[in-house]
Amino acid sequence: MFCVATSHNGLLRNSVVPLVRAVVIPHRFYRQSAISVKLSANKMTSENARQPTQLFDYFLVLDFEATCDQDKKPQPQEIIEFPVLKVNGKTFETEAVFHQYVQPRVNRELSPFCTELTGIIQDMVDNQPHLEETLQKFANWMETEGLWKDDVKSVFVTCGDWDLKTMLPQQCKYFNIRCPQYFKTWINIKKSYCDHQGNYARGMMPMLSGLGLRHEGRHHSGIGEHMRICRYIYIYIIYIYYIT
Repeated sequence: MFCVATSHNGLLRNSVVPLVRAVVIPHRFYRQSAISVKLSANKMTSENARQPTQLFDYFLVLDFEATCDQDKKPQPQEIIEFPVLKVNGKTFETEAVFHQYVQPRVNRELSPFCTELTGIIQDMVDNQPHLEETLQKFANWMETEGLWKDDVKSVFVTCGDWDLKTMLPQQCKYFNIRCPQYFKTWINIKKSYCDHQGNYARGMMPMLSGLGLRHEGRHHSGIGEHMRICRYIYIYIIYIYYIT
C-alpha cells in the first residue's frame, strides 16, 4: 500500500500555498497522518557504518508556541511564536533559521502564565504580523532557501502531532485562512522514539533523559526546543530505514 506525500514546485499567485507535485512514499512511513520513522540502534555501534541513501535533503524542525492560561485554554488558541530550523539531511548542520513572533487577534494580552511558561512577553508580540502574513513570510523564506526546487525533498519534524495536526489547522479554520498543503506531512519524533526505545515518551524532556542527552535552551521556548530536537535528530535520524 502507498500513500501520497507532496513536494513543492513554485507559488500560487496571491496565495501562501505553493503548487504541489505528488510523490509516492510507502505506507509504512505514515501513521495517523504523520510519518513514523524507523530507527536502527545497532547501526550506531560501528563508526564505519555506511550511511543509507537519504530520503530527505532537509529536515524542517518546527515547534509552535501558542497563547495559553493556567486554568482555562483561551478560545481560540493562537500561535505566538513560529520557529523553523532548516537542517541538512546529510551533514545535520542547521543551515538557516526562520523565526517570527506572531500577534494574536482575539486574546491580544498574554497571560502571566503564558509569559512564565514560554518566556514570551507582551512587547515581543505587539505590532508583529498576524498568522496569514507570517505564513506568507514563511513561504517566501522556503522559496529563498531553495526548498521548492524539483530535486529537493524536505519534511517537517515536530515533537508530537499537536503543531501541524491540531494547532495550525484549527487556527486557520477559525480565521478562514487557507492552510498550506505542505504542512500536512511531518515526522513525529515521539513516534520515532517509541519505535526505537519501545516506550512512548510524553514530551521532549523524557525523551532526552531516556537517550542520555543533555537539554539545551529554555523548555517551552520555540528556539530552545528546536536545539534539543536537532540534537536528537543529529544522533538518531541519520539511521532511518530509507526507501531502497
